[in-house]
Formats: sequence, structure tokens, C-alpha cells
Amino acid sequence: MTVNAISSRLALAAFSRACLTSILTCLLLALGLSSARAEGSGCGVTARAGFQDLTFQSGGMERTAVVFIPPNYTAKTKVPVVFDLHGSNSFPRDQMGRSQWPDVAKENGFIVVAPQGGLSGKLEGTHAWNVPGVTNVDGPDDATYLSDTIALVKAKFCVDSSRIYASGYSGGGRMLSQYICNGNADFSAAGFVMSLRAGYPRQEAGKWLPDPQSCHPAKPVSIIAFWGLKDNTNPYVGGGKPYWQYGGETALNRWAELDGCEKDTRLTKGTAVSSMEFSRCKGGARILSYTIADQTHDWPSTNVGFSLVSANAKEPQQQVFAAKRMWAFFEQRDGNLVANAVARSNDCATAPKAKDGSAIAATTAACEASTAKAKPQPAKAEESISARAL
Repeated sequence: MTVNAISSRLALAAFSRACLTSILTCLLLALGLSSARAEGSGCGVTARAGFQDLTFQSGGMERTAVVFIPPNYTAKTKVPVVFDLHGSNSFPRDQMGRSQWPDVAKENGFIVVAPQGGLSGKLEGTHAWNVPGVTNVDGPDDATYLSDTIALVKAKFCVDSSRIYASGYSGGGRMLSQYICNGNADFSAAGFVMSLRAGYPRQEAGKWLPDPQSCHPAKPVSIIAFWGLKDNTNPYVGGGKPYWQYGGETALNRWAELDGCEKDTRLTKGTAVSSMEFSRCKGGARILSYTIADQTHDWPSTNVGFSLVSANAKEPQQQVFAAKRMWAFFEQRDGNLVANAVARSNDCATAPKAKDGSAIAATTAACEASTAKAKPQPAKAEESISARAL
């Protein structure tokens, strides 16, 4: 082969590589632009306030979810979103009535999305989640469904993708736990009611622990959890059904390891409610847990209150229910931690303001959860179903 022929071949190879690089670059740019456009495509498109159903294809199946749009939604400003995952033997509207997330959304101007589990529940018209690695039945891919639902909401509504949160009740919280464990980074913070897990249960030397190989979150995530000490379905002390086994404190300690938290747990003991907090974790994350002495497996009613300290020292503490407490926690996710401020001063009034100037959470002895004298939660038409949701 002549020198000219070799040179020609080398030049052709270099040209081919350049062309391929350009094509790949263009494709990546196009995909990035498409993703950005899809995420912001709901801005400028108005949506009717109130509840609406979403129906779409996921995994070759027709799936549904329920969305609540607050009255002040304009589609001109990007708003936060809270995903509200129901428990087993329940359904989206039942869960929204239980959690009262729509009431909090009305006050604060965010969207609520209640997805629907892909398995049939034990009661007619109810549903359950196909939790990866735990629910040993054939069924729809609920992890892919959650991802598809998030993508659809981003495309359809004017959403702030940095403020997408989730809360899960019982089976919904177990689903949410494993979704985050599997490396999905959609949620900036997450709340769990009678449900936090840190991977599959595994017995080791006669002790039940989370399997470390089954939980690899993509990033540190802020977590707020609620537990009932009289919960016999998902016992805080551990045991229960095969999917449960290790207890709530074990799950919290494992998440503290996963989040890279410092080992300076803040414990506050109360008669009705006690708390445990890891306040210094990687990426500004924090973990806060409430144990409620007389609470069963039910979602805490509005009669169980949690204290929020006002930014104004002259204003009294507020007593708020679980969803409101979660919302305050979610909006303090960026490392501007109340706990650190209060540690420097026992005066709760010195705690920094939240982004919107509203009341913020504190978790010291002076600013701890208590039983509130709030108005009773209104009865719901589905109360008989709600009481049996797991």
C-alpha cells in the first residue's frame, strides 16, 4: 500500500469520526432541548381548577392518576408538585381525602398528583402497589408507571422540577421507598406515614435488617416520617408481615447512613409525640421522624398536631396536621436548617424565615410536636374503605 493510500485512509477515518461526533452531539443537543421543552410545555396552557383525571399509556397498559389544580394556578409561574401515594386497598381520591393534601395545596398554590397502584386491592374498586423486589406477584411495572406519570405532569403543567415532592401512606410509602432506593432522583424530599423502608428485609445472624444491596439512592434525600406506636400492621418495633420485619428506627438509621448524616441525633421525648432528627447530612438533606404514642396504622387525624414556629417572635406557635407539617419540611429542603439555628439559641423566634416568609418548623424541646385542639376531621363517604387501607 502506497503512502498516499495510507494517508487517504487515515484522512477518511478522521473525517468519519468527526461526522459521527457531530451527529451524536446534535442528537444529544436535540434530546436535551426536547426534554427542556417537554418539561416547560405546560406553561402558558391554562388548566381547570379542581380535580381532574389523567389517562395515559405506560408499559403497554392504560393507566390513570388524579390531579388537583389549586384555584390560583395561572400556568404562568412554575409551581411545586406533591405526589400522594395511596395505601393498599385504596384509590387516589380516597387517599386525597385522607391526607388532606388538596387543602394544603389551596393555601400554598401547588399541584397534587395521586397516582394509582397497578394491582387490584382486596376490596372492589381498590388498588395496591407492585413494590419492586417485595411484592411477589406478576403485575404491572409500577416503578415505570411512576416515572411516566412524573414526565406527563412535567409536560402537561407549569411545574418547578426542583420542587417535586412525594408522600406515601403504608403500601404507597413502601412503593415510594423502593422507588427512591432504585436510584430514581425525581423527588427533592419525601414523606412517609407508617411506611418508611430502606431496602428489602433480610435476616442476618437472627436479626432483621435492610438488605444493603437493594437500596442505592441517586443522591441524599430529605425524609420526614410518621409512626404510630400502636400500629400492628407495620409495627415500629419490627416484625409483622414478610414485607416489613425490620423496625422504623432501623430504617431511619439506615437512611442516615445512605444520606451521609453526622451521628448527632437530636432526640426529643414527649408524652403524646416524640421526635428524632438527623440535621446535618450530605447535600443539605435532613431526616426527621415523629412517633405518636396513641397512634394506630391510620393516617394521623387533624387532632394530632405538630408545632410550627412563626417567623415573628410575637406570634404564637401554630399547631398543624401531618400534611401541613410535611409541606413545611419540604420547603426547607435546601440546607437552611432550622435545627442548626435553634441549636445556637433556645429561642425559637431566632429561627430563619422560610422562602415565602411563612411559619417554619423547629424540632427542639421548646418547639416540639404536641396534641393539638384542632377541629375534628370531617367524615368521608369512603370511611369504611379508608379504615381498612393498609
